[in-house]
Amino acid sequence: MKRIKNISVGFLVSFIGSIPLGYLNLAGLEIYSKSGLQNLVLYLFGVVSVETFVIYFTLLFAQRLINNKKLMKIIDFFAVGFMFVLAYLFYSNSNHSMTSNSHINQFLMYSPFVIGVILNCFNFLQLPFWTSWNLYLVNGKYITTEKKLKYYYIAGTLIGVFLGMLSLILTLQIVFEKTNSFSKYLMPVFIPLFFVFLGSIQVFKVYKKYFKSSALGI
Repeated sequence: MKRIKNISVGFLVSFIGSIPLGYLNLAGLEIYSKSGLQNLVLYLFGVVSVETFVIYFTLLFAQRLINNKKLMKIIDFFAVGFMFVLAYLFYSNSNHSMTSNSHINQFLMYSPFVIGVILNCFNFLQLPFWTSWNLYLVNGKYITTEKKLKYYYIAGTLIGVFLGMLSLILTLQIVFEKTNSFSKYLMPVFIPLFFVFLGSIQVFKVYKKYFKSSALGI
């Protein structure tokens, strides 16, 4: 049961986290539109190969921090802001143009796998993203990381990253060919609302853990 839960949570977090229209997805869209599905898959494998190390080491970092009770109090409060910031970022990114990817063309002469590795190595925003998420999930006991169980979580995240990016890129290609009605509501409405919901849950947990007991004089 713990294995399935780790895989499911990891998949959900990474699948949603791979949806924003960052340069990795735009590069994948460019590769797919000009080189086809096979090269897109190779590109995604390159992205995932880097993601493997990032998720693993940030998870180890999170496991060490979880034992620091003073720091965990800070993290509990940080998680509240983190969720609402993600909601805002998803909403604000939905207003950015999705057509300014001409700078990607110069990379198309190289192996799609190598392109994925190189571009993801410069994706520094994934470090705070995964560190924060791993801390949140471990602290909230949404995942179990003892012994080999952490590898099931990592496997779930990698599958989520791959399928999330693949789904978005294929969907965008269809949307660009037909209509933009799908992207009109997904990015600015549904995904931000999801993070607002998670943030609201975290607010309740913080209140219950740090304020409710104080109000009762405990």
